Amino acid sequence: MSQNKQWLLDKLGPSDDLEHRMMQSNHIQAEILFITNICDSSLIRDEIIQPFFQMKQEAEYENYLLSFPGCNRPASNVDALNKITSGHVAIVLRERILLFNAAQIKAAALSDAQVEATIQGPQTGFSEHIDTNINLIRFRYQNNSLRVECLELGRLSKSRLCIMYDDLQVDHQVLDQVRRMIDEIKVDTLQSTSELTQLLNKQKYSIFPTFLTTERPDRTILNLSQGKIILMLEGTPFVLILPVVFYDFYSAMDDNYQLSLVSYFLLILRYIALFLSLILPAAYVALTAYNPEIFRVQVALSIAGSRASVPYPAYVEVLLMLILMELLLEASIRLPKSVGSTATTVGGLILGQAATSAGLISNIMIIIVSTVAISNFVVPINSMSFAMRIMKYPLVLLASMLGITGVVLGLIGMTAYLSNLRSFGVPYLRLFFYRK
Repeated sequence: MSQNKQWLLDKLGPSDDLEHRMMQSNHIQAEILFITNICDSSLIRDEIIQPFFQMKQEAEYENYLLSFPGCNRPASNVDALNKITSGHVAIVLRERILLFNAAQIKAAALSDAQVEATIQGPQTGFSEHIDTNINLIRFRYQNNSLRVECLELGRLSKSRLCIMYDDLQVDHQVLDQVRRMIDEIKVDTLQSTSELTQLLNKQKYSIFPTFLTTERPDRTILNLSQGKIILMLEGTPFVLILPVVFYDFYSAMDDNYQLSLVSYFLLILRYIALFLSLILPAAYVALTAYNPEIFRVQVALSIAGSRASVPYPAYVEVLLMLILMELLLEASIRLPKSVGSTATTVGGLILGQAATSAGLISNIMIIIVSTVAISNFVVPINSMSFAMRIMKYPLVLLASMLGITGVVLGLIGMTAYLSNLRSFGVPYLRLFFYRK
């Protein structure tokens, strides 16, 4: 029986939420083995531990446990292992193992995902309690190779940080690198995963995210199965996923729940939106100010007629409208939810209509800015959306100086930079990151 117990311990591995206790009273000796985050500690205390010290014989204690409907003997070691990862307590007596069902699903503190909405699939998001989040992942990813390592960060805040990974899938060199980087963090307080991202990011001036932030358990579990590392911080519903590639920021969880053709169609739409949000403002400046001959005569005359009353160059017009759009987006975030969307929509309509009526902005510029704004909203992950919003401005400046040549040079420079970018050793422009 000691061999069976040791086999279970080896399979479950070193994990901070794995509990192994010895109990001894009079002539009775027993051991209990369970995962704390998915078991009811009150039930274990009242129905397993306390009665143990009240019984005088091992047979009496065993019969008492077997009287519960949720207690039985495992068919094999593998059966015992699967039951432990689903919330059972393994009670090891001298000659046998009993499994007691103490599973607890902490669903009361959960709410719907607020940032990453899906049409199909699970709607649940993480909570601000780290034990609840681990409980949720443990029940949805019942693999004995799942490991949890917990530590404290922050001299004053003592914030609890947990590292989760699949020991059979993870790249252990990346895992060791993450551990070293976390050990080097010396701060007084740590309140959010965004702060943790800045502390772990060695490329301080890069606007492209090398961590993926999510509030969705299903995305987290998918990335665990692909060999990625999850960082959870107490007090925030968002977790960090690493390493990541560019593709990860343009894939939504709906892609996994739709038909294949629908998923590919939606993915292509997102890349079209990426192209429009990046290129459209700069292309407008380049084609109207430097290279109008590219247009057909009718289109060129239409654009020129639309801009006839605009008193400044095209790049000033574009920058003015882009900055106004950024102000409206920021206002929609800061205003109360009940009035935010209405106020910004009405404000945008009024300002756009007034600007075109006054001859300060051309009609086609309103169309371009609206297209860019809609394209930005298509990006599933906000951190990449922010990066693309910023990248528009260097391209506009290059277009104002060099025309189409400047736009092409800017795109080549951005592509070269992304090709050289790494997320913990993984090439950023790699299409997929699946560790089989």
